[in-house]
Amino acid sequence: MARARGLSVRLKLTLSYAGFLMLAGAALLTVVWLFLLRYVPPNAITTREGFVPGQGDLLRAFLPPTGWALLLLLAFGLLGGWALAGRMLAPLTRITSATRKAANGSLSHRIELEGREDEFRELADSFDAMLERLEAQLAEQQRFAANASHELRTPLAIMQTLLEVARDDPDRVSAELLERLHIVNARAIELTEALLVLSRADQRSFARESVDLSLVAEEAAETLLPLAEKNGVAIETSGDLTPTVGSPALLLQLTVNLLHNAIVHNLPEGGTVRLLTAVRPEFVVLAVENTGERLSPQLVSTLTEPFQRGTERIRTDHAGVGLGLAIVTSIVRAHEGTLTLVPRPEGGLRVTVVLPPAS
Repeated sequence: MARARGLSVRLKLTLSYAGFLMLAGAALLTVVWLFLLRYVPPNAITTREGFVPGQGDLLRAFLPPTGWALLLLLAFGLLGGWALAGRMLAPLTRITSATRKAANGSLSHRIELEGREDEFRELADSFDAMLERLEAQLAEQQRFAANASHELRTPLAIMQTLLEVARDDPDRVSAELLERLHIVNARAIELTEALLVLSRADQRSFARESVDLSLVAEEAAETLLPLAEKNGVAIETSGDLTPTVGSPALLLQLTVNLLHNAIVHNLPEGGTVRLLTAVRPEFVVLAVENTGERLSPQLVSTLTEPFQRGTERIRTDHAGVGLGLAIVTSIVRAHEGTLTLVPRPEGGLRVTVVLPPAS
């Protein structure tokens, strides 16, 4: 929005300093004048000791130096106020310069204001922290966009190849070709839906309502029970009423993703998944623990990144699109919670979600 240019803050502070100094000087001279009037008669008189001037004579003698004194105070106030205002606003100039650089796309610049803790130092530190977060988020979004483009390009390229084969030789279109097209298309749809869920969680565009995590856990377990039975994995659920506040759909998506990962990344046979909900004095907990192969802490620390899988990129019928834990991370962050991944010493993973309780 266009605005008319006004006075600079430095000039306003200078005028304020000078004006305050003039008022203080005028008040002091007024006090001196009133004090002198108490000892001066209204009219001039002549006594044995000599001539005593009256108030009129005193006024004529007092006004000129008073005027000069006020002019000197005004000049001193303007010059001193300008210097003081410049010194006081110097940190603000650095902050403004950093803001303009950030507006032009340079997020790597930092103010790094020196000196003791004060309002300007607090503002500069907060701005530096904001720039650091923005830079990290931008880098994450760039990596995510690159990975998403790569992941989407693969099924689209396969479909393009299959369609070209069918177009070049329509008579050889078989059920196998159609099935392969169906599988690749389903994967592209699954990836697109996962990206939409991730975007929705990141934007926090959802209504909040009361949710019982124990019921969400039971629904997720019932949904994935056929998959668990197919993989020979037993699901164990436990927990009491666990109230929190958030989006039921997103919290269900969170639980389903965690449970799906725990089932797929498990032992070849005889695996177990434990799903636990609990209430603590200041938070509620959703924990998913599974058996499986041993994982290194270095690998576990990367699992929440988009398109990162616990194993190499070997595609199976349940390989997923590599966004499961990334979606979980975004949903937890949108619900102002925390997510912790810890490898189990005997193998497998324990994932703990901590959320605020229902008020």
